[in-house]
Amino acid sequence: MQTEARVGVVVDGGGSGGGGGCGRGAVVVDGGASRKLITQQRRQQSQIGTVPQLLAGGVAGAVSKTCTAPLARLTILFQVQGMHADAGSLKKASIWQEASRIVREEGYRAFWKGNLVTIAHRLPYSSISFYAFERYKNVLQLILGVESQGENITADLCIRLVGGGLSGITAASVTYPLDLVRTRLAAQRNVLYYRGIWHALQTISREEGIAGLYKGMGATLLGVGPNLAISFSVYDTVRSYWQSRRPEDSTVLVSLACGSLSGVASSTVTFPLDLVRRRMQLEGAGGRARIYKTGLVGAFSRIIQTEGLRGLYRGILPEYYKVVPSIGIVFMTYEKMKQILSDID
Repeated sequence: MQTEARVGVVVDGGGSGGGGGCGRGAVVVDGGASRKLITQQRRQQSQIGTVPQLLAGGVAGAVSKTCTAPLARLTILFQVQGMHADAGSLKKASIWQEASRIVREEGYRAFWKGNLVTIAHRLPYSSISFYAFERYKNVLQLILGVESQGENITADLCIRLVGGGLSGITAASVTYPLDLVRTRLAAQRNVLYYRGIWHALQTISREEGIAGLYKGMGATLLGVGPNLAISFSVYDTVRSYWQSRRPEDSTVLVSLACGSLSGVASSTVTFPLDLVRRRMQLEGAGGRARIYKTGLVGAFSRIIQTEGLRGLYRGILPEYYKVVPSIGIVFMTYEKMKQILSDID
């Protein structure tokens, strides 16, 4: 949930040919000082069409996830520590120690456990998120009576906050079972209870019912909205301030720096929800007894009681470390894909 929502701020492929406004690609270009550059970007978006833009966004997200998969798996492994063990006996393993354990006990390929389902999840998630943001933005502009971007700064910010949150919730709801399977595959260590995507989906449905595929969805929906809202607002605010002070700086540099800062900000605020989501997704996995039986509030209370407030931030460091490379990879891949698709057309 986390990075995909944040990274998308930098390179939204959402704009359709007829959609006025700014998808994430436009957000990047709007940071420039030249109207000509903005016009060229909008012309390129119109030329490649909506479907290629969605494809470019999906591919960019998949490539980014693959490149940062080792850090993502480390985050999950740290997040689920303490679920079935006495918190007082937990080892304070460093990122390097845990990475060494994975190589020693599971092999290098284990860093990419669950990555296939991540890609299968990323393509529809990114596409739905990009497309939904543009659609929600157009509807909100009609409701608020805003004909074009820049007319009303307050209205623009509101549209971005609400549209970003709604698009994230929509995408997360549609693709949630794949996200749950990804967590369970990545959390496996030496013993493999789930042998792959389809086996995991079938096993969970058989042992836990269809509802088992949606465990932790409440935490997901609570987290996705604020996650995207913080990303969009921090990104736009910092970018506008930067451009007003240093308009001659490279738009790529500004986009990457502002995107990284927005990623760190949204991670810090929403990470506890993400941690609880991961743990609830693992409830009952492999026939294990349930731990968090009183819902979202009960899960928070138990973690704080047994592990302290620090327990809500297990795994935050690898999450921070993957923000900058994720944004850079998404940005470069998205722009390259748009160029390729434009040439094909």
